[in-house]
Amino acid sequence: MGQDRRAFLKGAGAAGAIAASAGLAGGEGEPKPLRNRARGPRLNALVEAALQSHDAPPRTLESIDYGPVVTRPEKIVCVGLNYRRHALEVGMAIPKQPVLFNKFNNTLNAHQGTIKLPRAVAEKFDYEVELVMVMGKETRNVSEEDALSHVAGYCTGNDFTARDLQLETGGQWMGGKTPDQFAPLGPYLVTADQVDPDNLKIECRVNGETRQSSSTRDFIFNSRQIISYISRVITLRPGDIIFTGTPEGVIQGRPPEKRVWLKPGDKIACSLEKLGELRFELV
Repeated sequence: MGQDRRAFLKGAGAAGAIAASAGLAGGEGEPKPLRNRARGPRLNALVEAALQSHDAPPRTLESIDYGPVVTRPEKIVCVGLNYRRHALEVGMAIPKQPVLFNKFNNTLNAHQGTIKLPRAVAEKFDYEVELVMVMGKETRNVSEEDALSHVAGYCTGNDFTARDLQLETGGQWMGGKTPDQFAPLGPYLVTADQVDPDNLKIECRVNGETRQSSSTRDFIFNSRQIISYISRVITLRPGDIIFTGTPEGVIQGRPPEKRVWLKPGDKIACSLEKLGELRFELV
């Protein structure tokens, strides 16, 4: 992990370039550079500029100040109830089509960031680890067959939620999902050609204790179906973010007497196979 930026960038491909723009080197379970594949012109320019920067000091993962992997999406579209076992644990019917809601840019947060809990208006805070898709092309009425060709890449996300705002104030999903900092993303954006989004291990840990452990194979609607469906309702544009739903194991899915809600000081770690571990803390 202490590998210097210049050595890592040599021969790096698209995913490696995205990671290397922050000085990263992929370790086990982290994205690895693509070799001998074409890069887009902007990523190619990024790699070349970094290689010419002789005076830049070596960077390590520990020294990096991360940002959200996307900073100004036009839209953040979320899919609810998209894992079979999650729908069962919260006692809701399997939906017949993707259930859509949204977040806004004020929710965007980063790896190693913090969430300031809005305790003046809520107290029932819950985690939701999710696979996040980042669109790379304008997408309207795309077929399921072609849908994934419109994806730029994938990352780990958390659809952090205030359950009392979401469910106990007349069904205010927007209020429960969109407080500031409620959408951590990261640490990496891994290019779409390196990932099978419908066959990934997904986990969430709270203070080191595993709470969610599943696979995107449990999707009710797979990635192609999600993109195709959304594109028939909303035109997706490059940089738009899609949260694809959370698996079983959320606090809301427990019996009421066993629900211990998140609190300041809790440390959350979310991981998706090949996409790295997203970590953040509550304050």
